[in-house]
Amino acid sequence: MKQQIPQLVTEVLNDYISLVNERFPNLLEGVYIQGSIALDAYVEGSSDIDFVTVMSRRLLEVDIDVLSEIHREIANTYNSIEMDGVYLVWDDLGKLTFHENRFPVYNSGEIRIESYINPITWWLLKTKGISIIGPECTSFTYETSPHDLIAYVNSNMNSYWANRTTSLESAFNEISRYSNEEINTTIEWSVLGLLRQYYTLMEQDIISKVDAGEYGLKQVPTEWHPIVKEAISILKGVKNNYYTSDQQRVKDTIGFSKYIISYCNTHL
Repeated sequence: MKQQIPQLVTEVLNDYISLVNERFPNLLEGVYIQGSIALDAYVEGSSDIDFVTVMSRRLLEVDIDVLSEIHREIANTYNSIEMDGVYLVWDDLGKLTFHENRFPVYNSGEIRIESYINPITWWLLKTKGISIIGPECTSFTYETSPHDLIAYVNSNMNSYWANRTTSLESAFNEISRYSNEEINTTIEWSVLGLLRQYYTLMEQDIISKVDAGEYGLKQVPTEWHPIVKEAISILKGVKNNYYTSDQQRVKDTIGFSKYIISYCNTHL
């Protein structure tokens, strides 16, 4: 395996590949890593293993139970790290239009059959992806377009992220009901997730959450620096004293989210 892959991730992938080969003999043709690991920004205890697995035939509804067993065994053995990915055939790589094919997608501990159309995945896979099994990602023939990437991010920002911000604002008066861990996760996911979107719209490229936070500190007004630094510290697992109350942390997260969405819609 490639040297840049952390040891724990290497162990997980070795066991994962063994299980796939055992349960689906002679079907495994490619295993690729994208996401934070490919961006050289893996944070142990926080980052997922983002994978794309290529099989010689499509895996269907009848294969769900077997896939679930594989991931359940991995999760039971390595409970400090999560996997997140999709099972495809070669012809599916780079597809950006809805068609009749739906794929097994593993996310948040569950396997679901759904369409998988994500320019971010295809961009990362082709430009920075790591081959564990199969040809190098640079040999993939599908095209990646900055236009497709920007259009997807714009749509995602004004649907998922806008709705998430609205929901967080609606729940603000109930913040005392949430644990510190839940609040930390919300801050880190919202602030750094939106800064990744912001970076992509600004630079037409993809960056890790930590690097997006550092980029944001150079770009956004200083009034938002405390919440950006807070989010970076949470992701890194570093204690800080930027805030003295959860209410102010969440209030700034909401305000920052609204600012970034508005700025991107107005200026980018």
